[in-house]
Amino acid sequence: MGAEKDVSAGRGPSGVARRAIRTTLCACGAFYVCLYGLDRPVAATYALFAVVSMAALSRIPGTGDQRAAVLVRTLPVVWLLLTAGTFLAVRTWTAVTGMLVIGFAIAFVAAAGPRAAGTAPGLQLLYILPCFPPYAPDTLGQRLGGATFGLILLILAEKFILPEPRGTTYRELAAGAAGTAARFAAELGRPPYTLPAAEVETARKTGESLRPLHVEEAERPAGPGLRDRALAHTGLGARTLLGRLVALPPPPPGQPPHKTGQQLLETVGRSAAETGALLAGTGRATAEADALRRLREEVREAAARETQPVTEVPGRRRAALLEVADAAVAFATAAELAVRGRRAPLPPGTDSGRFWYAGRHAPRLWWHRLAAHAGPRSVHFQNAVRISLALAAARTLAGVESLPHGFWAMLAVLSLTRTTVSQTKATVRQALAGTLLGALLAAGVLALVGGHTTVYAVILPLVMLVAFTVGPVRGVGWAQGMFTLVVSFVFAQLAPVTWRLAGVRLMDVIIGSMVGVVFGLLAWPRGAQAELHRAVALLLAREAETVEATTAAVVAGRRDTAPDDRALQLALSLAESAYAQRQSEPRAPVAGAPDWQAAMITGHHVLWGSRRLLARAGPDLGPGNGERLSGRADGVAARMRGAAQRAATIPSADGSHDAGTAAGGPTAAADGASGAEGAAGGGGGAVRVPEVVAPSEFFAAQTWLDSLTLDVERVLAPYRAPDAAAADSTGAAAPRPPRSA
Repeated sequence: MGAEKDVSAGRGPSGVARRAIRTTLCACGAFYVCLYGLDRPVAATYALFAVVSMAALSRIPGTGDQRAAVLVRTLPVVWLLLTAGTFLAVRTWTAVTGMLVIGFAIAFVAAAGPRAAGTAPGLQLLYILPCFPPYAPDTLGQRLGGATFGLILLILAEKFILPEPRGTTYRELAAGAAGTAARFAAELGRPPYTLPAAEVETARKTGESLRPLHVEEAERPAGPGLRDRALAHTGLGARTLLGRLVALPPPPPGQPPHKTGQQLLETVGRSAAETGALLAGTGRATAEADALRRLREEVREAAARETQPVTEVPGRRRAALLEVADAAVAFATAAELAVRGRRAPLPPGTDSGRFWYAGRHAPRLWWHRLAAHAGPRSVHFQNAVRISLALAAARTLAGVESLPHGFWAMLAVLSLTRTTVSQTKATVRQALAGTLLGALLAAGVLALVGGHTTVYAVILPLVMLVAFTVGPVRGVGWAQGMFTLVVSFVFAQLAPVTWRLAGVRLMDVIIGSMVGVVFGLLAWPRGAQAELHRAVALLLAREAETVEATTAAVVAGRRDTAPDDRALQLALSLAESAYAQRQSEPRAPVAGAPDWQAAMITGHHVLWGSRRLLARAGPDLGPGNGERLSGRADGVAARMRGAAQRAATIPSADGSHDAGTAAGGPTAAADGASGAEGAAGGGGGAVRVPEVVAPSEFFAAQTWLDSLTLDVERVLAPYRAPDAAAADSTGAAAPRPPRSA
């Protein structure tokens, strides 16, 4: 699979320049008004650092309007953190305890999506700042007033100063995919009843465009709310529908397609077009989706009433058409939920397990997301533990050793700690070099200028503008060096200082850096790499178990309208979060990793198909067809377990294996699975057996297993690429690594 890239908005030089201008105007404006206009140095300090924390340290994705909306919702949290930090500063142990608990909570909320993750570092700083001596609860009003003033200026600046154009939304991408699906459905209704190679490539590209990492960060449907969940479901439904249309088998040679099948395909096309209009905002109707639901049920009921079993070719085509219809119905249902939210009722007969979030209130959905990650196997939990322990250790050192300006040490922990120890070490080396040079320059300026605060007031905006423009572009060394100048010139205006202030800054950064390195080494030093291998291996194993259990139920004719698939859902959630973090960590392409995204899509297909088959299981298939289907399922499950063994092996850059099974183990298992599968079927998932006569349930399950075979082939495709390292789906060029918080 080709390399994936992060296309988050605002990362280019123009976006950085806009952000730097807004940050400088708001920070300096609020600082000067409070310090020189109102003579409130405490308020001035909090006004400046509130702006810097939420505009420079935080990375809230989106346009100015989107960031402003996030900041408005964050204001009450800021007030709460400032108040808690102010009162917990009474003792070192209370401040450290607060750092452990509050620091963990802020970092852990990053599980709620990119916006929550983007605000976390800034919120951490706004708790760190007041939890240091002096213990001064009488200044809480000034602290709250200054921070609020600065953030109000920032909100206004985000909305009105140098606004950015909004990129393509995920709804627009899904609407485009719906139009493509409608066109495919029309083309499949005409001879030769297959799609040409160019359209197959179009389907692939359209599906790739809906991958979250190909979408601007602000537009990714990654939040825990109903609309975000539904929109993510919509994208998955669109990709599934396109895949089902591409794989639709033609009618028997020399025979026209069955009238009912043609009617079903035409209704799929109209429903997809209607869903596209709903997503694009040009239509509100859902009549065609409702008609498709009714027609799908009529076709299923007619198949269930058949007294004679059907032969393979028409049976497989009907089952594939029902798969297409089911994907189109799921797509339409998810799109309606994404557009209308809680006002969209689930149509009768909808699988409530698939759309479990429909009608749920936001607090319950947030709790569901956070509870799913409340364990050591979640990368969000790991990051929260790492950063909270590091911050608590830094706060302990600052309190016990009475470090002057000790919050700089904690700021260094916050801004330099990464999710892997190798990242942290590389970042610290650059940061220390930059801080040293910045401290030398700051010491020289402080020695020359002395107590002439007017000079610092004049040069601060220029230095701040350069710092916030150059730092994000040139790297952490430049950022730390320039920020050393910024804080030196700020504190020179708040109180008399000497050139020794620069030395204090350097000492604090060294202490904070060392704390970050130590906890990066002790707490999950490999970041998401090991967790991704473990999570995807578990996911594939859960998929295999579900395939076997579902097939056994179909063979026996056991119906289950509410299967317990929570283990598979949890494995899927943990794998997706580990995959998302892994994309942000620098890495070298190495051989020996599957297509992670394909493994997760397979998990969704297993969930959806299993529920669909179990809800409509028919009579016992009998010994002959039961054995055929069980053999097919055993081959697919064995292939999944072979992929799981591959995923569990963590390769290193030299091709050796650091963990998991031996290098030859997965290969042998996968080959064995391939052989078992070949005994039941062949080429591209098509079962090569004599003319099979079976009930419709047999062909429905067989079609599901065939689609999963293709899914697993995609999971294992990197191993068969000519250059396995280049095909490694984790070998993408990494975007800017996020802070551990």
